[in-house]
Amino acid sequence: MKKSTKKNQWQSYNLPNHLGYFGEYGGQFVAETLMPALNELEAAYKKIRSDSHFKKEFKRLLKDYVGRPSPLYEAARLSQKLGHRIFLKREDLNHTGAHKVNNTLGQILLALKMGKKRIIAETGAGQHGVATATMCARFGLSCEVYMGAEDVQRQAPNVFRMKLLGAKVIAVHSGTATLKDAMNEALRDWISNVSNTYYCIGTVAGPHPYPMMVRDFQKIIGEETKQQILKSMNRLPDYVMACVGGGSNAMGMFYPFIKDTQVKLMGVEAAGYGIRSGKHAAAIVGGRLGVLHGQKSYLLQDAEGQIIPTHSISAGLDYPGVGPELSYLADQGRVQIVSATDKEALEGFEMLSHLEGIIPALESSHSLGYLKKYAKKLKKNSVIVLNLSGRGDKDLNTVAKLQKISL
Repeated sequence: MKKSTKKNQWQSYNLPNHLGYFGEYGGQFVAETLMPALNELEAAYKKIRSDSHFKKEFKRLLKDYVGRPSPLYEAARLSQKLGHRIFLKREDLNHTGAHKVNNTLGQILLALKMGKKRIIAETGAGQHGVATATMCARFGLSCEVYMGAEDVQRQAPNVFRMKLLGAKVIAVHSGTATLKDAMNEALRDWISNVSNTYYCIGTVAGPHPYPMMVRDFQKIIGEETKQQILKSMNRLPDYVMACVGGGSNAMGMFYPFIKDTQVKLMGVEAAGYGIRSGKHAAAIVGGRLGVLHGQKSYLLQDAEGQIIPTHSISAGLDYPGVGPELSYLADQGRVQIVSATDKEALEGFEMLSHLEGIIPALESSHSLGYLKKYAKKLKKNSVIVLNLSGRGDKDLNTVAKLQKISL
């Protein structure tokens, strides 16, 4: 990776550029048949960004329907154990149980403005699928969710939630039957049905304008966090941490802090069985530049450029790529990318459950596991904010199976 630590460069940060690039990452690598749809989407999004009525409705529903602002909770017992002042941004307390709903609310409101009545989405852990199905139910729209067959099995509670909300869940059996393959099928569907269909992507990946658009809908996380920590501590945190799969919760948290260079931003990828094992989902730590799902970014691929199978205990992190903005920020040294194994994530999962009475999603547990292992290496008595991106009830079957417990 290229590294640059110049502080001045961040004061004027304003990416992506007009072509959808963050440095050399991003862009629109799609079939010609999709370009009109992407151009239509970009034009509609630029219009609503300056639409006061849209902004007012978005903020009203974030408050009245989603339940924002989510609390910034000081975890006293966790802080005592690890020797720092640790705050948790409680995205797990949002309606639907994760950060995903911030983005789906924004995109479904946009789809309505565009006159699209059929919504499709991809999902891994099911949280984005549930959030999309929820918003479609709220606004009376048709909803179809593509989900890898492997994830359908390990995330059965969320599959039931989506169906209960009126969505059709389409199991994808191709490839590794996980998130990558679900996204492949959703893109194929969109190509065939662009006139009446809106594709609601769940993370800061895909062709422009999705990485920018999803980031903008998710930046409420970091904006609230900054206000809350200043009110609580009268200062900004030393570290801000978030898990990284595609990157929506991380970019939502990091983006409002980019210009605050005294705040260290740390993204935690899924190391699976360990980076050296080759069985992981750490696209930045263990990958290289390539093109997937309409964007240029870091990918896990073999010497011939073929996408290699990934592994993570967490379905939501089990993806071979990452959003282009995170790739750029990592290369420039503004975000430090680290990783946590399945074992460390499970330790984080149990630690927070035992100490704070909060059962975290396995995605967020990667940040907790990394923090548990490396707390002693961080500056003493640091103020740390960790984005708790979702709740862990969806993962109880996975953890119970690993621990050989029958539910």
